[in-house]
Amino acid sequence: MDDITVEELKQKIDAGEKFVFIDVREPHEFEEFNLNANLIPLGTLPSAINDLLPHKDEEIIIHCRSGARSGSAKITLTQLGFTKVRNVLGGVLEWQRLYGI
Repeated sequence: MDDITVEELKQKIDAGEKFVFIDVREPHEFEEFNLNANLIPLGTLPSAINDLLPHKDEEIIIHCRSGARSGSAKITLTQLGFTKVRNVLGGVLEWQRLYGI
């Protein structure tokens, strides 16, 4: 599935759309600023797969600081058969640039 821009993500959030929202940054990054996603640091993603299996065919949007770690997480989930995984392009840095903290 195609990746998603920060602007598209904000529209989905503002519209109250339902999707699985995952932040793959580290806890200290999440504490500094977060978008109310579920925190699953990239290094712990393999151990969280069983919890995510019920959402295998739902839209999953993953973000991180810049889009690199979430891109890796997207690849991992896609290889495991998750069908609607999207990476937030530019991550939190782009969100903060566009919308502030």
